[in-house]
Amino acid sequence: MTLEGLDELDKKIIHELQTDARHTSSGTIADAADVSASTVRNRIQRLEQQGLISGYHADVEYESAGYQLYTLIICTAPVPRREELAEAALEVPGVVRVTEVMTGEENVHVSVVGADGDDLSRIGRDLDELGLEVADEDLIRNEHVDAFDGFDADCEDRS
Repeated sequence: MTLEGLDELDKKIIHELQTDARHTSSGTIADAADVSASTVRNRIQRLEQQGLISGYHADVEYESAGYQLYTLIICTAPVPRREELAEAALEVPGVVRVTEVMTGEENVHVSVVGADGDDLSRIGRDLDELGLEVADEDLIRNEHVDAFDGFDADCEDRS
């Protein structure tokens, strides 16, 4: 499904779920959109089946959970193997997110969590053994996310 295939209700549902999926019920969205809760539930199910919505994720404060090192490891993968290696990196214990970047170098960004430097060293070695070349490592202080305003019907500026 493409953006052209989304109607205003689909966009409203996506925006509300991006804003706060945990505390947004189909009834809440239905009230705001003046439709039934079953219509919203059916739309969410369709959006999931079509792969437009692929999951709901918890934002974890790793430091509060005892994992002091939340780190971004920037890697280079051969372009023909980028997707394969990115998927394989998710299997490494401590890896929590992998992002493929559309560049020739530094094209796989791996977010990892560790309790200490030994954890990070092991993860780095494991990534290297997969065939990812580690180019850089950066400690992450905070991540900030927001809903995409292109799905917000109330947003004035869509540029």
